[in-house]
Amino acid sequence: MPKPPAAATHQPRKPLARAFAAALVGALAWGTALAQASRVTTEVVASGLQNPWAVAFLGDGRMLVTERPGRLRVVGPNGTLGEPVAGVPKVDAVGQGGLLDLITDRDFARNRVLYFCFSEPAAQGAGNSTALASARLSADATRLENVQVIFSQQPKVSSRLHFGCRLVQAADGSLFLTLGDRYHRMNDAQTLDNHHGKVVRVRPDGSAHPDNPFRNRPGALPEIWSLGHRNPQGATLGPDGRLWTSEHGPQGGDEINRPEAGKNYGWPVITYGENYGGGAIGQGLTEKPGMEQPLHQWTPSIAPAGMAFVTSERYGKAWQGSLLVGALKFRYLARLELDGTRVVKEDKLLPDLGQRVRDVREGPDGFIYVLTDDRNGQLLRLLPR
Repeated sequence: MPKPPAAATHQPRKPLARAFAAALVGALAWGTALAQASRVTTEVVASGLQNPWAVAFLGDGRMLVTERPGRLRVVGPNGTLGEPVAGVPKVDAVGQGGLLDLITDRDFARNRVLYFCFSEPAAQGAGNSTALASARLSADATRLENVQVIFSQQPKVSSRLHFGCRLVQAADGSLFLTLGDRYHRMNDAQTLDNHHGKVVRVRPDGSAHPDNPFRNRPGALPEIWSLGHRNPQGATLGPDGRLWTSEHGPQGGDEINRPEAGKNYGWPVITYGENYGGGAIGQGLTEKPGMEQPLHQWTPSIAPAGMAFVTSERYGKAWQGSLLVGALKFRYLARLELDGTRVVKEDKLLPDLGQRVRDVREGPDGFIYVLTDDRNGQLLRLLPR
């Protein structure tokens, strides 16, 4: 929350009227900032969700919520929780893994298709990786039909960490999927023979998009869209239809990026963070030719998660175009005001929530919905005061 403007020092004295007017403007600006930061309250839509990770809207007032242990639940308009939807494939619910992101197809009202990503166990032996599946939700919303794993991150490794796993569908129907570096394989983020620390783009059948930047490069995996990511756990489309992501830095250096085809976002060669417990990562660089700078970074880390742009008028004109980002570590919802792609202001919403904010989405009703990551997690609706 911003502080009131400080009195000027070492400046010529202004005439009394001008000084009073300046003070009044400052006080009004401070009061407006306070009102802006506290102008929403929360309404509990549903509770009793075990570590919920993502929410999607069915268009009839009902919602789907993933629970990290491997359950998919229908939430009724009145907040009732249905029995777990049948047909979810086996997930490796260890550490940060489990049943993670979920979206409905752009043509869901007609085809009832949805996409979800999860930590997929190896078919034989130890190991896991992030996988992407498609399915059809049955007419009565009790089961998944025609479940197909359409993409699996390669290679599988033994790790409980850094699955990434946010999904966005572009206007052409293709799917962006964020993939973590699996923590101890961080150097893989700089090479193209694996999916660690990458954003990939695939078609709805899981095949590489024909316009992907490395599709024709020998030795490169064709699904790769961008590289040099650490653990991106937030993704959304901007008002211009372009992809935006949030990703976890190490100790400091959480980032907002707008990944573009073929570009390198630097991890672990450049970062504003440091090793856990202190000490530089690599050569301690924050920039290097050929590597992209983040649009915004947080030090200390907030552990950014789900993100969404505000398009609705329900919260006033000032909020339209804002980017909302959930903070897991500090347990608030960040509202970022933008000037183009530059963050010019951050408001910390729901500072007294006391729960990790895992996902944030704008619903078809124009309200903002938030999921809290807890053993007794909640689905919340933000209401303007």
